[in-house]
Amino acid sequence: MAKKIQPIERCDCDVIHEEIVNKVRENMPQEETLYDLAELFKVFGDSTRIKILWALDESEMCVCDIAFLLNMTQSAISHQLRVLKQAGLVKSRREGKLVFYSLEDEHVKQIFDQGLIHISEESK
Repeated sequence: MAKKIQPIERCDCDVIHEEIVNKVRENMPQEETLYDLAELFKVFGDSTRIKILWALDESEMCVCDIAFLLNMTQSAISHQLRVLKQAGLVKSRREGKLVFYSLEDEHVKQIFDQGLIHISEESK
């Protein structure tokens, strides 16, 4: 999805709209919250993790199934699942010797779905 680099439009003045700036400043989340949000979005920055999330959006799956689907080693999938689990994006459940993974909750599905909607709108 290569795009032309567009120049940034800038104001030709030095006016500061203090009322707007103050309102935004009052409503801005704390620095730690914004840092945590940035860290969450970093997890989405890996195509393997995106493929895993897409698969888990479709169905609960075990590591073996995901590895076979993505033509990767179970070790590589386990590593990515660990990252996703630490970020609170996936959960696991044990059934005997098998461990099944699924999306943590509806919010993860919504984030994923909104991202897909956004990029499909850009390509129109």
